[in-house]
Amino acid sequence: MGIVTVSHSNVLDCLNNPSPRTLGRSPLEWLDRLRRPTVVRVAGRDRSRTRAMSTLLHGNEPSGLFALHRWLLEQHTPEVNMVFLLGGVYPAKIPPMLSLRQLPDGLDLNRCFKEPFDGEEGAIAQAMLAELRKAKPECLLDVHNTSGTGPAFAVTITNDAAHQALTSLYTDRLIMTDLRLGALMEYSEQEVPTVTIECGGSQDEQAHQLAYEGLVRYTSRPDVLSLEKAEWDVAVLRNPIRVELDPEATIEYRLEPSGHADLTFPPDIEHRNFGVVSPDEPLGWIGDKGLGILTAISHNRAEDVEQVLQVKDGQIYPAQDIKAFMITTNPVIAKSDCLFYAVKATGEPIF
Repeated sequence: MGIVTVSHSNVLDCLNNPSPRTLGRSPLEWLDRLRRPTVVRVAGRDRSRTRAMSTLLHGNEPSGLFALHRWLLEQHTPEVNMVFLLGGVYPAKIPPMLSLRQLPDGLDLNRCFKEPFDGEEGAIAQAMLAELRKAKPECLLDVHNTSGTGPAFAVTITNDAAHQALTSLYTDRLIMTDLRLGALMEYSEQEVPTVTIECGGSQDEQAHQLAYEGLVRYTSRPDVLSLEKAEWDVAVLRNPIRVELDPEATIEYRLEPSGHADLTFPPDIEHRNFGVVSPDEPLGWIGDKGLGILTAISHNRAEDVEQVLQVKDGQIYPAQDIKAFMITTNPVIAKSDCLFYAVKATGEPIF
């Protein structure tokens, strides 16, 4: 079957048990066939239970799409009913495909899962939430790629056995945050275990393979919420600081500063992801405006960049031993989202 229905005022298309002939030969061919954000439903052996997975919330993060396309082509029968949500179809389809995080002048869809649901992205987020409320899943995964190269990790707003068990389907690193940004991950507050999975870089074949293998584990196991069945011990990092760049500031990625940018990072800065950086290891170079172009925001909205970073002789260093992640070399993401997140080297909050 490949039944297509339209719901929520033409916001979402729905595919029920799609057959391989409707999926195209490749993920890009399937994406080309999708007309709008789409819900895919696949019946499971146990029709009394449902799990959900969202992916492609950002149009330049393909691992979840690749994994789902492969899984659907292979015609797996899941242990329970599955609901898959593909949110960022519009930006993903703009040529070159899978290159834009969001529509030009559009909103970040993964910041729109809260009132007032503004704009087209707000309408998509609201329709996705309505699908979840209707499906009543026992758990929800939101599969992404990191904005830079680096190891996989998970993010949640709740740290308990169920969330660690879901994390362990993909990785052994879990970030627990109290910061609220309007992300789909906050669906956990509806008392449904919800975890964001960051599979690794969008161009990394290992990230695509991890997304697929995790999806197979998620859909094939009778119990995915029991920590006793987890394959790895999960290391938890708590309430990272979010370091943001002023929207008017400039950033370059160069081996040496040109003198024209407010902040310069080396091109291989991504290699710092999840490594410990000490106060005597420079991260990059800062311009004449100093640390004033940066903001460090904690989970409770407190701001204190000088607890995270310091400047010595025009170079920028950690103010203490830190573990940084989500470092990107994409200047657009660095300005529109954030430069990186950081915790103490011990995994505890910086402040």
